[in-house]
Amino acid sequence: MKTYQEWQALRDTISLHSEAYINGGFTPAQSGETFDCINPTDESLLVKMASCDEADVNIATSVAKAAFKSGVWSNMAPGKRKRILQKWADLIEAHQDELALTDTLDMGKSISEMVNIDVPDSIDALRWSAECIDKLYGEIAPTNPNNLALISREPLGVVAVITPWNYPLMMVMWKIAPALAAGNSIILKPSEKAPLSALRIAELATQAGLPNGVFNVLPGFGHTAGKALALHHDIGTLAFTGSSRVAGMLMQYAGQSNMKRVWLEAGGKSPCLVFDDCKDIQAAAEGAAAAIFTNQGEVCIACSRLYVHSSIKEEFMAALINAAKAYVSGDPLDPKTKMGPMVDKAQLDTVHRFIDSALADGATLALGGVREYQAGQGFYAQPTIFTDASHKMEFVREEIFGPVLAVMTFDTEEEAIALANDSQYGLGASVWTNDLARAHRVSRLLESGMVWVNTWGDGDTTVPFGGVKASGNGRDKSWHALEKYTEIKNTWISLK
Repeated sequence: MKTYQEWQALRDTISLHSEAYINGGFTPAQSGETFDCINPTDESLLVKMASCDEADVNIATSVAKAAFKSGVWSNMAPGKRKRILQKWADLIEAHQDELALTDTLDMGKSISEMVNIDVPDSIDALRWSAECIDKLYGEIAPTNPNNLALISREPLGVVAVITPWNYPLMMVMWKIAPALAAGNSIILKPSEKAPLSALRIAELATQAGLPNGVFNVLPGFGHTAGKALALHHDIGTLAFTGSSRVAGMLMQYAGQSNMKRVWLEAGGKSPCLVFDDCKDIQAAAEGAAAAIFTNQGEVCIACSRLYVHSSIKEEFMAALINAAKAYVSGDPLDPKTKMGPMVDKAQLDTVHRFIDSALADGATLALGGVREYQAGQGFYAQPTIFTDASHKMEFVREEIFGPVLAVMTFDTEEEAIALANDSQYGLGASVWTNDLARAHRVSRLLESGMVWVNTWGDGDTTVPFGGVKASGNGRDKSWHALEKYTEIKNTWISLK
């Protein structure tokens, strides 16, 4: 790990791209419009980024469709596609410090988290998907001997990917790696709040040998470029990570156009349940703190609802507040920093609004609270914990996407499960117990796509990631991600 001074020095040497990437090269938006990419740490201007809209979407889609139809990637021998993606992963690894620094500058994530989690996870997702390419076998159905029924998987065509700003590199790779492995062409619209690393890896993809037109990147806004992608008739699939509100809009756009598949990883308001048989209170408290304060709380799986058995509340709260004090917001280029700034002023204002709402509704502030904003000094929030919360309060029911935790108590297992499931969301959940039977029983009853027992957020590329209810559908990572980006074909052959 580099020192703070070394990261600052590296910052002066890297170049940040500011144009769209179409057909293997950088190009300005057709309109000539741009928007500002701001460093949330000091509010300085990073670049004026090309702001793509429908005209750029039409060009990129035409290019991607032509590349797909030509077979230059979709019909390439699986082994060759694998080698290109593996070379791409090697190039990303060779530029890992540059990419880590880029995302830290772009959205405020701590450099230590980028180096230790985001970049390695992104490389692993690409390598794992590449290894799958020549291991996707077809099937033969058990028909009568007079027929042969072949079941095969084919690429879908042009896939649109819309990604969020909280994990800019990692969320991109979770989606584009399996989509490219399956043989599709890609149009990526990264969040306008953090588009920089996506443009750099597109350049590296071309260097690795990915054919022109197969991977295109359109920076821009959701209501322009995003909407145009969702409505385009030549796009067969759209994969999205973001809010549940926008996810619903994308489903409507798909219905208004060509009924394209829409895979959604949407919002979350995940519960953390700490039972009275939890023997390691300190570990549970540290896990609960990490589950809400990691990445400034800008995490879809953040456990922002904490339910503690009433008999251990006092002991647990002391440990929790002590663990939370380790999350001191500061310059994310300092490897010691565990919390950087919020991504922008709008997100900081959202956090403050929910804190004010919690206070107005009668919750008790146990730690943190509103930190006065000083223009030009970054968008920093404080780790904040409320007790005496209830499901009647807005900040308990709505996703905040910030470091604000609501603590409540329960007396029975049934009550804990009912409280945990009393939400429109169902993305993740964390359960702390030393009772093996309870761990299995509660995990089965929780309405969640993912459950962690005696931990939070763990996983790798071999396991699926996604939720239920208003948290979305489909899954990223694992073999199940590849299923999203392929079409099943049945070929029935008469042998008579």
